[in-house]
Amino acid sequence: MLDPLTIGVLAIVAMLLLSIAGVPVGIAMASVGVAGLWMTGGAAFALNTLMNLPFSMASDYNFVVIPMFVLMGAIASSSGITQELFGFSNLLLRSRRGALYQATILASAGFAAISGSTLVNAALFTRIALTEMLRLGYDRAFSAGCIAAAGTIAALIPPSISFVIYGLLTGESVAELLIAGVVPGLITTAAYMIGTAFYVRFRKDVAPPPQPRAGLKEIGRSALALWATFLLAGLVIGGIYLGFTTPSGAGALGATGALVIALFRRRLSGAELANCLRSAAGVTAALFVVIIGGLMFTRFFLVAGTVTSATDLLQSFELSPIVFMLLLVAIFVVLGMFMDPLAMQVMTLPFVYPLVTALGFNGIWFGVIMVKLVELAVLSPPVGMNLFAVIGASEGKVTLAEIYRGILPFIVIEALVLALLLAFPELSLWLPNQMFAH
Repeated sequence: MLDPLTIGVLAIVAMLLLSIAGVPVGIAMASVGVAGLWMTGGAAFALNTLMNLPFSMASDYNFVVIPMFVLMGAIASSSGITQELFGFSNLLLRSRRGALYQATILASAGFAAISGSTLVNAALFTRIALTEMLRLGYDRAFSAGCIAAAGTIAALIPPSISFVIYGLLTGESVAELLIAGVVPGLITTAAYMIGTAFYVRFRKDVAPPPQPRAGLKEIGRSALALWATFLLAGLVIGGIYLGFTTPSGAGALGATGALVIALFRRRLSGAELANCLRSAAGVTAALFVVIIGGLMFTRFFLVAGTVTSATDLLQSFELSPIVFMLLLVAIFVVLGMFMDPLAMQVMTLPFVYPLVTALGFNGIWFGVIMVKLVELAVLSPPVGMNLFAVIGASEGKVTLAEIYRGILPFIVIEALVLALLLAFPELSLWLPNQMFAH
């Protein structure tokens, strides 16, 4: 009889081999999980889990926040909000060298406040910004890397699907997690903008000379068009922060607000609304398949005793909390290079989270660190999902080698911001600690 840790290692290898063979990661995890439950708990137990676990998860009201956030982003992008954000950012910054890089970062951060998906952000801004960047003579590799990196800001600034999933898997307050991401999201945005400013200063070949400064009247007209963005962000973030609504309620309010704005502007036809609904349903279904598959996989780990054995092994090393956290970060960075980040969260949190909190770390703070690691994962070659989102949306304008080269400066920036958040937990905890204070 194999020991629990060996069983766990073999299960992970089997799951990875299925994924490499082309099986969707959610199906791969579910298949290995059910097979493992069958071998360890018997056929009746495995079938009972297969019937009950997916239904209990999918029927949980708390998960309704995911399709609502996805739908809000889909409708908002169809109503022209992304173009308005990019246009305003470009007018504001175009007198600086590398203005389109910074405009993309700033606009992506603005859209992150009404869209919880990094992949959607990356794909949208590829279609909006990349052609203009290449037309004006911006470096192809750095342009693609900038768009992919800017998309990750949506993982931190609410409404963030990554925080919702972390909260639902760990039992931490989803509302506090969403608010905890605001300051780190703003720090990341500032770090990207400062980093690109320095980069284009020392590498003048990656950006053309700056354009003439835009007039104040032109900037003002463009700024007035951003009312829809501020309204939606205020409804969602303000509603959660002030305690007027739950995250699920904020998602429904945001989706309804986006629909009303799109209809008011007459920018959403019946066919486009149907596409938004189909897109939201498709993204939600894909997320749920990964979540259900991951829960099947971790249920097998629990039954086989892998979680208990791994926990005991780590505790036997008697590592200091700081060393343990640094080791955990290193493991997640390596995992993120080869795994779907959502699958990484679902697989590891059931036994990592109890260890982290037992060592005295704050669960909300660790949620921010976890989401930051998810950001790194979607940017890290060879399997960075944002990189492939940009390549797909570029329609052949960017190669894999180019985006691998262009993303490296942003991975360095991400690592520096991660180190800052690890060293100063209050950057993540100050704002949620002020919630409901009024």
